[in-house]
Amino acid sequence: MMPDFHQEGQAETKQWQPEQKAPVILLENVSKTYGKIHALTGITLALSGGVTGILGLNGAGKSTLFKILMGKLKPSSGQVRLFGTNPWKNPAPYSRVGFVPEGEKMYDWMTAHDFIATFARLNGLTRDEAKLEADRVLDFVGLLDVAHKQIGRFSKGMRQRTKIAHALVNDPELIILDEPLQGCDPLARTTIMNVIRELGRMGRTVIVSSHILTEIERITEQIVILHHGRLLALGNLHAIREKMDNIPHRIDIGCESPKQLAKSVIDIDSVHGIVFQNPEILTVQTRNLGDFHSNLPSVIVDGKHKVTSIDNPDDDLASILGYLTGGGGY
Repeated sequence: MMPDFHQEGQAETKQWQPEQKAPVILLENVSKTYGKIHALTGITLALSGGVTGILGLNGAGKSTLFKILMGKLKPSSGQVRLFGTNPWKNPAPYSRVGFVPEGEKMYDWMTAHDFIATFARLNGLTRDEAKLEADRVLDFVGLLDVAHKQIGRFSKGMRQRTKIAHALVNDPELIILDEPLQGCDPLARTTIMNVIRELGRMGRTVIVSSHILTEIERITEQIVILHHGRLLALGNLHAIREKMDNIPHRIDIGCESPKQLAKSVIDIDSVHGIVFQNPEILTVQTRNLGDFHSNLPSVIVDGKHKVTSIDNPDDDLASILGYLTGGGGY
């Protein structure tokens, strides 16, 4: 059980209060250009509470969007509001924001505890309060047992969790995570995903970017898809997948005898094609992915086929982008 994230006595901004009932994040027709390059174009978006995945291939505009939200870049046009306030006129909302950038700029000679406690001191806590706060957030991300180990000796996943703990010191209501899973091993990814989901369950507004569909899908169904700097889709990932069920899909099935398996699956109504890729893989073509997957288990069991893998090469972000843009051969 993770500890309660709220701590009484946390330093808070007394002079400013968020606008009541305002979205945590509100973007109205936000664009960012660099000469003739359009990094973002006409983004309108409102987010409050829970975890939202920001999906997009490299160059889609995810990092530009985050830099605008964090005040590192000023939009070329449009309006940005955090908790109902324009942060370019009043930076007070940033006292309620935690940010984990994609790049790593950490002091490897410091321990995780010292690194986080130092930041806590910069947020106005006393030395003793900072030590307690460092313990709390390191416990929250599962690093309390290595709190006094040098960051330079940490794995990639441990470094990412240290960055997340660092971002949580000011007890933020909005947490922005730019590619937090990149370069992490499977165990570290699972741990970080659990931390992100827990923050969402606690009512925090969490936005996390990735270019890998399965990563976001394990964290949340609520997504924003950016493509070439434009907002391509906003909503529920499951609903988008349901719409894609009736477009052509391939399923690669690894098995000992593809020809024997083909004789069994060809009778499934939703199958419209069979391709033998190699002696160990059968590729099935279907226009109803859900129907095929619901029928496949019984076919495998009844036919006593030994299946070693099932892969959907069309079930990725590039395929969703192709579907949403009307391209990709659909």
